[in-house]
Amino acid sequence: MSTEIKKLFFSSTEFAVVGASKDQTKFGTKVLKWYKDHDKVVTPIHPKEDILEDLITLKRLSDLPSPPTTSVSIITPAVVTLKLLKEAKELGIAALWLQPGTDNEEVRSYIVDAGLQDKVVFGGPCILVEGEGYIKTYL
Repeated sequence: MSTEIKKLFFSSTEFAVVGASKDQTKFGTKVLKWYKDHDKVVTPIHPKEDILEDLITLKRLSDLPSPPTTSVSIITPAVVTLKLLKEAKELGIAALWLQPGTDNEEVRSYIVDAGLQDKVVFGGPCILVEGEGYIKTYL
């Protein structure tokens, strides 16, 4: 995965996480906490919960106040990920990071067909594993 895409991702002024929940063992919640622990402006996106990790949630990506300056981490099943990618493209989301297990062949094909290869981190790297190094190196 290109270092340039990760630089683009972390150059955003705001972040959002789709896939966090009240379950502390879920990776979506761990990713949300990671942003908080690194003092990033982060918003959880959840269709039902109003608050996660003491943060007010938004119901959908389209509720983000500034999509072009927001990078989004996605931790959802592939069928949901595909819908989110389509919405993100329409909204002009700055960059996206698909956590491991969130994509499949259809998602990967869409990324290429929609011309999003230069805006999406996908195919395996986990922000919980690699994010710290990128923050220290590039920010």
